[in-house]
Amino acid sequence: MKQLTSIFILVLLLQSCGNPHNQEGLDAYFEGSLSKYNRHLTDVIVADIFTPPVASRIYAYSNIAAYEGVRLQNPEHRPSLGGQLNHLSQLTQPIAGQNYYYPITSLVAFTEVAKQLVYNLERIDTLQTALLRDVKKIGIDEVIYNNSVDLGKKIGQDVLARAHNDGYLKRTALPRFSVNDDPGRWRPTPPDYMEAIEPHWNTIKPFALDSASQFDPGLPTNFDIAETSQFYQEAEEVYSTVKNLNSERLEIAKFWDCNPNISTTKGHVMYFQQQISPGGHWIHITAQVLDEKKINMEDSAAALAQVSVAIADAFISCWDQKYRSSLTRPETYINKYIDPDWEPILQTPAFPEHTSGHSVASAAAATILTNIFGDNYAFDDATEVPYGLPVRSYESFNGAAQEAAISRLYGGIHYKPAIELGVSQGKEVGQHVLDKIKFVN
Repeated sequence: MKQLTSIFILVLLLQSCGNPHNQEGLDAYFEGSLSKYNRHLTDVIVADIFTPPVASRIYAYSNIAAYEGVRLQNPEHRPSLGGQLNHLSQLTQPIAGQNYYYPITSLVAFTEVAKQLVYNLERIDTLQTALLRDVKKIGIDEVIYNNSVDLGKKIGQDVLARAHNDGYLKRTALPRFSVNDDPGRWRPTPPDYMEAIEPHWNTIKPFALDSASQFDPGLPTNFDIAETSQFYQEAEEVYSTVKNLNSERLEIAKFWDCNPNISTTKGHVMYFQQQISPGGHWIHITAQVLDEKKINMEDSAAALAQVSVAIADAFISCWDQKYRSSLTRPETYINKYIDPDWEPILQTPAFPEHTSGHSVASAAAATILTNIFGDNYAFDDATEVPYGLPVRSYESFNGAAQEAAISRLYGGIHYKPAIELGVSQGKEVGQHVLDKIKFVN
C-alpha cells in the first residue's frame, strides 16, 4: 500500500512539473525569431500609420531591448548599451546564482517595449502571450522560465525609462509649423495639403549623436526664380527627369516609395494605402540577410540594434536640417514657375525638402550593414513583395542605398542636392555609430 502511495505521489509531482526542459527544442524555436518579430512589429507600425521618424524610434527602442536581453548569455563578448547610448542608464542584470534562458528574456523585453510605443498594443501583447505559451508547450524548467520572463520585463522597463524622457511626449506641446508668404518656404502640397510632419523632431534626444546638428549637411541652393539661376536649373532637372522617365527608373521610384500613407481620390471618395516606412524597409533588408546567413540570435540582435539606432539618429539629423532650411518642394516650385499641370510620380511627403530622408536613412543603414557583412554582399530585396512590387537585386548595400537615394529624383519629390548631401550626411551618421557604440568587446 505504501509503495502504491509513493508511486501515486511521484506521478503527481511529474505532472505538476509539466514537460521536461527541452533545450534543443527551445533553441530551434528561437532561430530567426528576431527577424520574425521585427516583421510582426512592421505590420503593426504600418497599420497604425506611424510617420517615418516615429517608426524609426519604435524599431530602435524595441531592438535595443532585445539586444540587452540576449547579450547576457555572453556578456564578456557583448557589452551593454547602458552607459554607451546617450541617456541610457545601466540596465537590470541577472541575479547571481539564478538560471535563465536569455532568448526568452530578449523577446519579452522586445515586446514589453514595442507594445508601449504603438497604438495597437493588443497585437503586440498577443504576440508575447503566444510566445510564452509556445515556450511552455515545448518544455522549459519553471524556475528558468519565471526568471527569464521577469528579467525581460525589467529590461523592457529600463529601456522605456529612456523613451519616456527623450522629448517625444513634450514635442506635441511645441508650436506648429507656420506657413507664410516667403516663396522659398515649404508649404503643404497636393493632394491632401497636410500639415508639416514632426517639425520638432530635432528635439528628440539622439541615441549616439552628440546633437541633432552634429552632421549638418549645409544649406540648400539659394532659392531663386530666375531661369538662369542654379536653383531654377535644379528644379528643371526634376521636371525633365520625370517627363522623360523610362520603365526602369519608374520601377525604382515606386520600389523605394515607402510613403507610410498614400491617399488616392476617385470621384468624391478618398482612400488611403498604407506602406512600409523607409527605415522599416532597411530593417527588413537586415532581417532578410540575417535569415539567409542563418545568423544566431545574439549576433542578429546586435545587427538589428546597430542598424535601428543608426536609422533613428539619421532621421533626427535629417529632420534638424529640414526644418532649419524649410525649403519648398519641387512640386510647389515647378507648378508655379515652370508648368502648372506637372505632377510628380510619387506623392510628395508632408515635410520640407532638404535633405532627403531616404538618402540619409539608407546611407546610414548601408554603412552599418557594409561593416557587418562586407562591401560586396549581393542580395535580393523582397521587402516590397507584400505591397505588390517585384524583387530587386543589388550587388552591395551601398548600391541599394544609392538607388534608394536617386529614386527620389525619379519620383519627382527631391532636388539633386538634397539627395547627394543626404547620402553624405547618412554615411557620417552611420560611421559615428560604428565609432562610438561598441557591440563587441
